[in-house]
Amino acid sequence: MVGVLAAAGALLGTGIAAPAVASSESGQLTDLVNPFIGTENEGNTYPGAAVPFGMVQLSPDTGHNTGYDHSDTHIRGFSAVHLSGVGCGLGGDLPVLPTVGDIGSTDYAKYAAEFSHDDEKASPGYYKVGLKSGVDAELSATKRTGVQKYTFPATDKANVLLNAGQSLHKTVHTDVEILDNRTVRTAITGSGFCQDTEQYTLYTITKFDRPFTTSGTWKGDTVTEGSKTSAADAERNGAYVRFDTSKDRTVEATTALSYVDAHGAALNLRTEGGRSFDSVRGAARAAWEDRLDDVRAQGGDETRRRTFYSSLYRSFLAPNIGSDVDGRYTGWDQKIHRADGFTYYQNWSLWDTYRTQAQLLALLAPRESRDMALSVLRIDKDSGWLPKWGYGTVETNIMTGDPVTPFLTNAYQQGLLKGHEEEAYRALKKNADGVPPADSAPVGREANKEYLADGFAPYIKGREHVKPGDSDYDHGASATLEYALSDAMLGQMAKELGHEDDAKRYAERAQNYRKIYDSSTGFFRARDASGAFTGPADPAKSEGFHEGTSWQYQWLVPQDLPGMVGLIGGKEAANKRLDSFFAYEQLVKDPAKTAREVWVNGPYDYYNADKYNPQNEPDLIAPYTYLSTGQPWKTTDVVHAALTLFTDTPTGMTGNDDLGTMSAWNVLSSIGIFPVQPGTDTWSLSTPVFERVDITLDRRYYPRGGLTVRAPGTSDTDRYIQSARVDGADYGKTYLTTEDLRGLRDLSFTVGSEPSAWGTGAGAAPPALK
Repeated sequence: MVGVLAAAGALLGTGIAAPAVASSESGQLTDLVNPFIGTENEGNTYPGAAVPFGMVQLSPDTGHNTGYDHSDTHIRGFSAVHLSGVGCGLGGDLPVLPTVGDIGSTDYAKYAAEFSHDDEKASPGYYKVGLKSGVDAELSATKRTGVQKYTFPATDKANVLLNAGQSLHKTVHTDVEILDNRTVRTAITGSGFCQDTEQYTLYTITKFDRPFTTSGTWKGDTVTEGSKTSAADAERNGAYVRFDTSKDRTVEATTALSYVDAHGAALNLRTEGGRSFDSVRGAARAAWEDRLDDVRAQGGDETRRRTFYSSLYRSFLAPNIGSDVDGRYTGWDQKIHRADGFTYYQNWSLWDTYRTQAQLLALLAPRESRDMALSVLRIDKDSGWLPKWGYGTVETNIMTGDPVTPFLTNAYQQGLLKGHEEEAYRALKKNADGVPPADSAPVGREANKEYLADGFAPYIKGREHVKPGDSDYDHGASATLEYALSDAMLGQMAKELGHEDDAKRYAERAQNYRKIYDSSTGFFRARDASGAFTGPADPAKSEGFHEGTSWQYQWLVPQDLPGMVGLIGGKEAANKRLDSFFAYEQLVKDPAKTAREVWVNGPYDYYNADKYNPQNEPDLIAPYTYLSTGQPWKTTDVVHAALTLFTDTPTGMTGNDDLGTMSAWNVLSSIGIFPVQPGTDTWSLSTPVFERVDITLDRRYYPRGGLTVRAPGTSDTDRYIQSARVDGADYGKTYLTTEDLRGLRDLSFTVGSEPSAWGTGAGAAPPALK
């Protein structure tokens, strides 16, 4: 679920004092990353410490519903769980805060510590802030632990508050135990994402590097010195520990997490803890440098390089490790299981990530991506159904459609499911052809009964939700398009696996996008339960589309763009409509201004629009539609205009990052290869913004071991492809397949200042799926 860009002035970054980030003079790619990008105006990123795909994201919370907002001036605590760019409050578990003096309020909104951005800095795997109380706080992380270093003033009342009862979500029950004079343990049960029904439990154990002099607990407003335990239901609950820093001013602590049990947290602590803060910080930085070094970009100015590498960094923040070091994890049946031979991952924003981030990770992190796909299959095995939007150990049913299908078919097409193809196919077929049982948590394809019978999901306004979360019936038109897209991708998989009858059936269903085409308006339109078109006829004011309008969803037919173009009236009519949609005449005169002032509306303003919305998922592939209408140079114009919305400031994100979705869009579009048919192995081509990008690839999946993308002289003026070559041979198509990439070492573009005929020949466009 995606938010929006800042207002025009904020996007320009004028008047904003950005927190400190390292310079790039060291030659380290981590020095190009600015973790503060997206921390203001609903980007909802976090600046704190994590390692790639880590279970822990130790970061400050300032009062924003998703954690940190750059415009705030007080820190409530450094909590252990965050997701990058989500639209609802979740995580924020166990906010820890160093204080000085007597223990007063137990409400972190009241005891929050004031700070200034002048005393704040961050880099991958590291965060530091100076609090006005005189305490310096530093954070780092391993895969399953968060490590804190607090430098206090000289005092005999140096406190660390461990707040179990307050978080970014609804807390249902908490337990606090002070085990000895170095160790505090908690268990926190809270709700999922964007709804309060489904619950999970997080276990934590925090060990300090020195004994505390005294300690106690609180419950509600009552603080009890010397108390060792406290339990509470949905009220404030926590522990405090106190140190004498008159001589030694530094206190270090390591907090380990587990979604399994207290034993798991202790085992994670024993395995990953015990190191000094500086050692952990160095290892985290090295882990990030190793990740970023797989993509070496040359050319472009400093700002472009910083936004690019910051986006690459955010693309590796999720999904997150869910299993303990012994392989145990809590399944969606709330039972304990063990992942043998792979790492179990969790946190699935699939409606978002299936469009960009899943493909980027398959390219750059195929081993982890394989484990992620196997984790999704485990969800089906453990709970009986595939996920839609999973947080921790529960299904939240947020967003609509059928995003798990293109996620898994992408994994299949990228060669990540070797040995598990039929297992994946069985789970996907069950999901595509049925509906989860009424007594189970997931909604799956909620409107599948009607879709299978009539060819469309009905839009039923005001229908009572049967299960927590979103409902496909509230967004019948867009759900129909999402179902049809998924049917097409599953049909390809079925065909390749030899399930011919299924393949034919799914291919026929992939044409169901036609069932909601209203010839009287020339746009897609919702149908009600009787089959009648419903809602305003004006496509800018349409109903039944999730976070968008008919104008924006009309391009979400990647399985059959030629067919969709035919409905509109042919390529000429489609190009005319695309030009209107992107405000193309204005765009070519002033790309950045058009992007900021014509495309962008306001915070979470998804509706009543007839223009491109670069801040939300339904439009992510829309700029690449021109590849199928014979005008590929316009794809470059639109993509490069949209890239101006990514800036090196706290307001520099295009809306919510949605677990790396928007960041991955930036990375792939900047390189010039993009997954134009999500769920397949098709990569579209457009002009890179860098003169050269060297990509290191895993030889287990890409035998050549790397790919170099070249575009000498590419710039804001010389941005049009004149010709392309693959390993020295002329290439006139606007797409490649994954199989092509496996055999390639060099993809080169010649660019110029005017559009050319490149990519306009017969067979140049990405083909429709059959």
